[in-house]
Amino acid sequence: MDDQNKEAAILSSWHKNVDAWTDAVRKAEIGSRVAITDAAIVNAVVAQDPKTVLDVGCGEGWLVRALAGLGLAAEGIDGVAGLINRAAELGGTFSELSYQDFAHGAWQTRVDCVVCNFSLLGYYVVADVLSAIPPALNSHGCCVIQTLHPAFNGAPYCDGWREGNWQGFSDDFCDPAPWYFRTLNSWLELISASGFTLRQLIEPLNPQTGLPASIIFVLSPESKSRGRSKS
Repeated sequence: MDDQNKEAAILSSWHKNVDAWTDAVRKAEIGSRVAITDAAIVNAVVAQDPKTVLDVGCGEGWLVRALAGLGLAAEGIDGVAGLINRAAELGGTFSELSYQDFAHGAWQTRVDCVVCNFSLLGYYVVADVLSAIPPALNSHGCCVIQTLHPAFNGAPYCDGWREGNWQGFSDDFCDPAPWYFRTLNSWLELISASGFTLRQLIEPLNPQTGLPASIIFVLSPESKSRGRSKS
């Protein structure tokens, strides 16, 4: 299966697992998120003191609601209509927008912070999305990305596609999506190539193992990437 077909397989898997994923999140069935990574991404975003936030790949919308509950004007986009529909059930501002459309400039509103929380899983599409984020930011805006920690993934430490699995999840899940693994160096190269500089790197620790549960990149757009003035 080539890169484009694997990208399509990611989207197909999420279409099939809308309800299973929504239930898992809302019933707090994902231990690492409940104990570590959900709070980590909220804290990382809030620490940047944004007034407006866009959650790219918002899923069932928990992060948008959490940030809105803290007084931020947050909204979410996702390419899976089913997830957007489920997100809207509990209130909040959500829109269906594919990564490809976002990458081609379909998102027209500038915000103080764009957040991608475990939502950058592909290869080409991730680079396209990251390159489209700087023009979507106000001056002094930032991008916050949380993803799997590349150094503690239990697989060979080299870039490449990995087979997905739903290990530890309920039997309601099916057809796990592949995902593209990047080393830390590859992430940093991609960040630079996308028009960002690294503002901060955060490694939320699992208190039981002492190992990082994830990695969070806080990014600032380079001045040359800010093609439009603040609205």
